[in-house]
Amino acid sequence: MKFMKLGSRPDTFYTTEAVRAVSSEVSSDLIVQVQGSRYLLHKFPLLSRCLLLQRLCSETPETKHHQIVQLPDFPGGIEAFELCAKFCYGITITLSAHNIVSARCAAEYLQMTDEAEKGNLIYKIEVFFNSCILNGWRDSIVTLQSTKSLQSWSEELGITSRCIEAIASKVLANPSRVNLSNSCSRRGRDDISWCNGSESQRHDKHVTKGWWAEDIAELGIDLYWRTMIAIKSVGKPPSNLIGEALRIYASRWLPNISKDSNNANRMESDSDSAGKINSKHRLLLETITSLLPPEKGAVSCSFLLKLLKAANILNTSNPSKMELARRVGIQLEEAKVSDLLIPSLSSDMVYDVDMVLNILEQFMLQGQSPPTSPVRSKGGFERRRRSRSEEKVDSEFQESRRSSSASHSSKIKVAKLVDGFLQEIAHDRNLPMSKFIAVAEAVPEFARLDHDDLYRAIDIYLKAHPDLNKSERKNLCRILDCKKLSMEACTHAAQNERLPLRVVVQVLFFEQARATTSGGRVTDIPSNIRALLTANGDPRRPMTASFSANATGPAEDQWSISGQKSPTSRISTLRMKLAEDDELDESLADRIGSSSRAKASCLLPGRPKGMFSKLWPISRSASQRH
Repeated sequence: MKFMKLGSRPDTFYTTEAVRAVSSEVSSDLIVQVQGSRYLLHKFPLLSRCLLLQRLCSETPETKHHQIVQLPDFPGGIEAFELCAKFCYGITITLSAHNIVSARCAAEYLQMTDEAEKGNLIYKIEVFFNSCILNGWRDSIVTLQSTKSLQSWSEELGITSRCIEAIASKVLANPSRVNLSNSCSRRGRDDISWCNGSESQRHDKHVTKGWWAEDIAELGIDLYWRTMIAIKSVGKPPSNLIGEALRIYASRWLPNISKDSNNANRMESDSDSAGKINSKHRLLLETITSLLPPEKGAVSCSFLLKLLKAANILNTSNPSKMELARRVGIQLEEAKVSDLLIPSLSSDMVYDVDMVLNILEQFMLQGQSPPTSPVRSKGGFERRRRSRSEEKVDSEFQESRRSSSASHSSKIKVAKLVDGFLQEIAHDRNLPMSKFIAVAEAVPEFARLDHDDLYRAIDIYLKAHPDLNKSERKNLCRILDCKKLSMEACTHAAQNERLPLRVVVQVLFFEQARATTSGGRVTDIPSNIRALLTANGDPRRPMTASFSANATGPAEDQWSISGQKSPTSRISTLRMKLAEDDELDESLADRIGSSSRAKASCLLPGRPKGMFSKLWPISRSASQRH
């Protein structure tokens, strides 16, 4: 850190009876009062360099021994005044980045200009400030930090703006041209933990282009905002470097926020001090949000969700929340389930499901995905490519198709993420079923390649809400597609007492179809289930016959009523029976009991019980883990 020494005489200031004086053979003739402190000084050395004292002494009547001068609201306090007084006496003083702001403001207050004496204190400070302070990285930051205590003076004298411009120019310069010996922060950051600490990492500023981020993170939010704006306006730094700098600043100043901080935040909300702290953090969070680069991927989705979690707890403005939700929606496929667990403060629910619904809505509004699932037939794609070629469409079509493919992949990832989120919120006893269904239906049907995770979430919800009536349970299970359940999930569903009877029958029906079309051996069906799966109620005509006739057709045609042309179709009969939900439940409630559910598992040929018991535990002890 650079410093400058002025003067050569030794320090002769001393204190006696709460009065500061100068040891001299000449008696003092001037008393200067600064913030309650008294200084016994001499007119000649001070008045020759301070135009203000000249004017005040000319306006103040002289007493017999001393002339008294009042200096109220002196910038920098007694330390700054004493530094200026010592300069007038020729006593050695040292200027550095730590005291140059107060010294410059004090010299301006006393009007120590070249008009009073050539080469006065203001001139010397300006030379040192421009030639040394602004050319040093660490000196510029320390000086900028010290302007906070003398904000109005620093703004008027241009100290703040000049420091910010110097810092911005150095950030955009070649790092090899900057002296980094003093740029490393004095504070260790290995133990930074913000929002569960997963985002905190230490970087070596000597080898990375973002070496400046941790140093400017020491600035207050106002100065930091102005510095970042200057960096953006001076040049065009990479957006990922700006994003990393914002992440570092957030980890430095925002409090630790975890899923369990909900109750602590509520308890502290009544105190005035907590209110002030929350207000400060709220302003900081909104400022960081306003500085986020617009480019996708400039910051991680995890960091955005942590900001959103903090915004929810600190109750920031709705525009800030919506902006964060929009940004999260753009890159939602990068998120993890734990990132979406945003504590709820406005309802009895554990997590803010409405916010997640907003995020999912923003994700769907991106317009990056095809309206339906991608074409699976290679021949169809070739025909479409040839057709476009005949129309002389250039490579933009191929680019748009690649974009659609990437978006389809992201929707598959988001669907998996949503199902994991449903499993977490399903434990909440205060979660309305309508919100559970809304989250499940927020992603398109084609994005769910299988429904195992969705079934698991439904099972957890049914377990946590045992008071649901028959109609509510059927409504909940309508979002489940039994065709997309694996053998393990079907085995569990066939024995699940919490599922509606209609869903169990659908599971058995599809497993019968899948086993038949795949050529597998089908175990004999219990009589009460076989009665349901036979055409026109005739138990002598098993369902297997109809599926063996259509074994070569597509799976969709075997499941859909529209695919059957025969009016006596066995599938049509079963579908009509399943459509009559109330009649089905009433007529078969006695015929299909808990024992038949256990027998129903015989429909599944060769099911791996040992392996499946680990994936879908049925015992009471295992179910408690949900």
